[in-house]
Amino acid sequence: MTTASMNPLRAVHGFGQSIWLDYIRRNILHNGELQRLVDEDGLRGVTSNPAIFEKAIAGSQDYAADIRTLARQGHSAEQIYAALAVADVQRACDLLRPLYDQPDYGADGYVSLEVSPALIHDTAGTVAEGLHYWRTVDRPNLMIKVPATAAGLPAIRQLIAAGVNVNVTLIFSVERYRAVAKAYQAGLEDRVQMGQHVQRLDSVASFFLSRIDVLLDPQLEQLAAAGGPNAELAGQLVGQVAIASAKEAYQVYREIVAGPRWQTLQAYGARPQRLLWASTGNKNPRYDDLKYVEALIGPDTVNTIPVETLDLYRAKGQPAARLAEPLPLDVLDGLRQLGIDLEAAAQQLEREGEQKFTEPFGKLLAVLEAQRQQALAEPENQMAG
Repeated sequence: MTTASMNPLRAVHGFGQSIWLDYIRRNILHNGELQRLVDEDGLRGVTSNPAIFEKAIAGSQDYAADIRTLARQGHSAEQIYAALAVADVQRACDLLRPLYDQPDYGADGYVSLEVSPALIHDTAGTVAEGLHYWRTVDRPNLMIKVPATAAGLPAIRQLIAAGVNVNVTLIFSVERYRAVAKAYQAGLEDRVQMGQHVQRLDSVASFFLSRIDVLLDPQLEQLAAAGGPNAELAGQLVGQVAIASAKEAYQVYREIVAGPRWQTLQAYGARPQRLLWASTGNKNPRYDDLKYVEALIGPDTVNTIPVETLDLYRAKGQPAARLAEPLPLDVLDGLRQLGIDLEAAAQQLEREGEQKFTEPFGKLLAVLEAQRQQALAEPENQMAG
């Protein structure tokens, strides 16, 4: 038995999917843990977000010395956060750079850093901060995370046109994914028009999964329990909507890369914007913990996995190419029959997603401000100690 077949995480890549880690913390960058995940599990990328950094910075002493130093240098809480995040992302980029530099690894070896949640409805602010982080981190294997909001779509186009790798986040519907794919292609076309190269310019479209079922399952269960002509259909759709949406998005991806608009860009050396499955940690105890991993393995995709799910998959994953397999019933059509508006649900999830990042980010800034004030109040000799 080969090493790859023994470890399900490594075996997934044989089906064309890359596993990225949805987690970052300073200790794993320095104690060899991230390197071990790369070497032993075949990990190929890292994603972060404001909530992840809030847990890392506020939940450990790893950053205390740097916070004190930055505070004494006169930096604000926002500036301290940016400095800490940039340092971690630079270190992670350097660790993953060998993957990025290997031509047979495709579009991997990336680390994602998100713009501030305060900019979620600010196109110009998103572009400006994205460009600032791109220049400050100064690593070719950085991806700037931009939300797929109405304001985010033109920012995606502008950043791609500027030669910045983009991880588009907070996608909850197939229609919004279509808009994201168009923004990516438009950005590449703008760049070609300017006479700039598009080789090694990468993007992923992060489609969020488990939250879709968390929102819609109660509605479907209520319809099923109410009885009537639609009760059976509603019961059949429980727990199916997220996977069905992802599979539909993948069919759209395949149509895009087969189309003439993409073929023209590909002739210039452009690379497809891969779908990335996000929010893949199961949130419903009734479902299999690997529900959002096993069902969506297929070529030209990424799955970004939290640590707990990564450990579970290593222990009991059963990798197989299932993404292109059709579901036994047309789930999305079934939703329409039931009168459930998936686009309206996606808009609600987008608003909730904004809150899930804005609140932890606000808490983190409050923690940093308190530590900043404490550092400034400490005597110089205590600072030195």
